[in-house]
Amino acid sequence: MVEGRGDAEVVRRALGDVEVLWTDGFGLTADKLAYIAGAAAEGGVIVCTDPDHAGETIRAKLERRIPNLRHVYLPQREARGRRGDIGWENASVAAVRAAFARSRTEAETEAEAESGAPLSPGLNATDLLELGLTGVPAARLRRQTIGRALGLGECNAKQFLRRAARFHLTRRQAEEALTKEWGMHG
Repeated sequence: MVEGRGDAEVVRRALGDVEVLWTDGFGLTADKLAYIAGAAAEGGVIVCTDPDHAGETIRAKLERRIPNLRHVYLPQREARGRRGDIGWENASVAAVRAAFARSRTEAETEAEAESGAPLSPGLNATDLLELGLTGVPAARLRRQTIGRALGLGECNAKQFLRRAARFHLTRRQAEEALTKEWGMHG
């Protein structure tokens, strides 16, 4: 599920002959939502909205109406066109493939939780502060770096927490990503 025809074309170039639906921006009619819900029930829907405010608004609308969507987040730097516009249509084939490789669903994270492995508590606002993901000059860059590594995309601290909760990201996972990407944590 993408926003427009150009986005669909780059996804097909990257992934081959796959069915791609598009929203036509904010054009999510009741009929289109019903069709998407049916597709989700049959085989799943992967949401690939642009990494901008409009894309987040569309993603939120889909999430409210359709359960268990798979989410793919493309970093803004990978989606920025020559004229400064942001969209999947500007991404390289390699960037699209990398974004899809990092995608997850809430069901997958629930299955991990039910696997018997002990779970750490989810990431919280205090963790963000203690890990330098908010409240310090390099916080935005750190969030962007580990957000890309963990498939959460680039976002502000509030969105980061919301996405981390959606995928049951733990403090330990955030620490491991910081260590891998920055050589440290906290």
